[in-house]
Amino acid sequence: MSLFVNHLTHIDVSLWCPEKGLKGCSWQVDALLDGELGEDGMLFDFGEVKPWIKRTLDSGLDHTLLVPLKAPGIEVSECPEGICIRTTTPYAMEVRGPAEAFTLLPWETITIGDVTDLLSDTLTMQRPDNVHYVKLSLSDEAIEGAAYGYSHGLKRHTGNCQRIAHGHRSRLYIWQEGERQTTLEQQWADWLDNRYLLEDADIAYQDDATMTCRYEAAQGEFLITIPQARCCVLPKPTTVENIAAWLAERITEQSGKSSSVQAFEGINKGAMADVLT
Repeated sequence: MSLFVNHLTHIDVSLWCPEKGLKGCSWQVDALLDGELGEDGMLFDFGEVKPWIKRTLDSGLDHTLLVPLKAPGIEVSECPEGICIRTTTPYAMEVRGPAEAFTLLPWETITIGDVTDLLSDTLTMQRPDNVHYVKLSLSDEAIEGAAYGYSHGLKRHTGNCQRIAHGHRSRLYIWQEGERQTTLEQQWADWLDNRYLLEDADIAYQDDATMTCRYEAAQGEFLITIPQARCCVLPKPTTVENIAAWLAERITEQSGKSSSVQAFEGINKGAMADVLT
């Protein structure tokens, strides 16, 4: 007997890609449990399945930076903040933070299939006696049109969003004069894709080539040094509300037309902002 729960939750992470560098990802999670019915006629109470799986994901790799330890140019060491990750290819980057902000994986590259198998095995080891196995299915959101992945950290957040290198893959909608502007959507999504978004107040150092963001949050001290060409600096914290407002202001300023922006933070959530000329 099998029990399934579709659209159970979402996972938001950043990962290091040997070809593209820092990437923001959002994955939909579906679950299948196989086992035997209990005396109550149930395999697993639906009211308990979701919180059990979600607790495991939230306390594990969700909102962390996934690091493939066997990728070229990866160096991991201890540091005063906790763990230091250094990369050389496709570009140089350094990230520091508490150990729980990173998921270190013994792979050459991060694939959604390998992550799926890892999480399925983890849950299967924690299963109730009457459950034979747990199989998750992770997938990218099917998006027709503009989408972009970004990474950031929110130092004032009380949860795991404070981690300096977690990310999202997000839709982007833009309206002007009551009409969707798909060309503008794609232009801005292309520019934002695989960028690191940071608040101006968190810049600790910059030179002609790199930018260093540093802050202290409830979980500890964090730092990231990344090429300026991969950065997008906002005047306020990089919440989805401020991202939508910043985009609406830039688009209105450049086009001379009143603009409405709907920016997503991963899957099925986000913010809207309007700027009038």
